[in-house]
Amino acid sequence: MEIESFELGPFATNAFLLWEHEGGDAVLLDAPLGVEETVPPYLAEKNLTLTDVYLTHGHWDHFAGLPFLEIQNIQTWLHPDDRLLVEQPELASSYVPPGLPMKPAEINNDLVHGQRLKILGQSTEIRHVPGHCPGNVLFFFPDQKTAIVGDAIFAGSIGRTDLPGGDFHTLEKAIREEIYTLPDDTILLPGHGPMTTVAQEKSSNPYVRPM
Repeated sequence: MEIESFELGPFATNAFLLWEHEGGDAVLLDAPLGVEETVPPYLAEKNLTLTDVYLTHGHWDHFAGLPFLEIQNIQTWLHPDDRLLVEQPELASSYVPPGLPMKPAEINNDLVHGQRLKILGQSTEIRHVPGHCPGNVLFFFPDQKTAIVGDAIFAGSIGRTDLPGGDFHTLEKAIREEIYTLPDDTILLPGHGPMTTVAQEKSSNPYVRPM
């Protein structure tokens, strides 16, 4: 499986395009503003067909490009605790720079804790990691030794907890139970900033220390 990252939108949000080595189907994890201009040419260049968009959580900067992604028959996925944020984005308008589009997105499928999916033929585990917002999830690909984690944790930092629905103690508990319990050599791909690893964050993240 190939993974290509794109840093997009006013908050430099990471989107991850995944596809099989031999081409064909592709999926997108998170859809920031700008993905509608960046991803379709890339798909055409690689002769790929986008089938699904998976959202790590419902904050505006992670889904704002989805309503403008004019590709037919895409399935969309999100944890139900964040559905309202996507269906009524105006609820977060005070946290979005003025003048940017606040268009709702349609969600077809739920992501829930413990769910096992086949994404591009790869076994994928969904883990619920709330605290930054109610519905943040991570996608763990054990065969790739990789987890795409949304805004739960960053290299040397964690997601902010001062937005509506955020709570530091909830996030701290979720990171310890759902991220620090992944294998130490797991690569973490966060919603902002560079990649890191479970071992690196367990040893040096100043905000959440292992128990």
